Amino acid sequence: MIEDIRKDAATRMKKSVESLRNDLRKVRTGRAHPSLLETLNVEYYGATVPLKQVANIIVEDSRTLGVTPYEKNMVAVIEKAIINSDLGLTPNSAGLVIRIPLPPLTEQRRRDLTKIVRAEAEGARVAVRNIRRDAISDLKDAQKEKLISEDDDHRAQDEIQKLTDRFIAEIDGVLAEKETELMEI
Repeated sequence: MIEDIRKDAATRMKKSVESLRNDLRKVRTGRAHPSLLETLNVEYYGATVPLKQVANIIVEDSRTLGVTPYEKNMVAVIEKAIINSDLGLTPNSAGLVIRIPLPPLTEQRRRDLTKIVRAEAEGARVAVRNIRRDAISDLKDAQKEKLISEDDDHRAQDEIQKLTDRFIAEIDGVLAEKETELMEI
């Protein structure tokens, strides 16, 4: 019983950290990375699909992304989707290939992005703490129903706290890494 609660909490905390990593991949640094466009949706024969399903996204150089649609008629649709996105990018098409130069970030924009990244990390910390709260609540319920002893409850709460501390430290590490990446020139 205690082990199930601990495993569930660990799994959910791990998912929170992975979610943070995925969210931070979308925050644009000065470097080109395909994940910047992967979640962008385009209109494809009446359905909205992710860009990566209708085109190949590559890094041409450190500041340029290349998008090659699988079908020629998708070039204009993809360009329109990139322009209408909130990414602030301007695509240039050359036949079948769409090149997207990434402008260098200003100091002010870097600071704004750092604030956004910190807010995302705090959201992940809150999620981990909520998972801890749920796990401790489950332990308390088990103790009230006499399924576990008071000593087992205290030991399990200590384990849950150590788990929480470990995942919050991991979140802090991910945050520090992203902040360093953002502040690089």
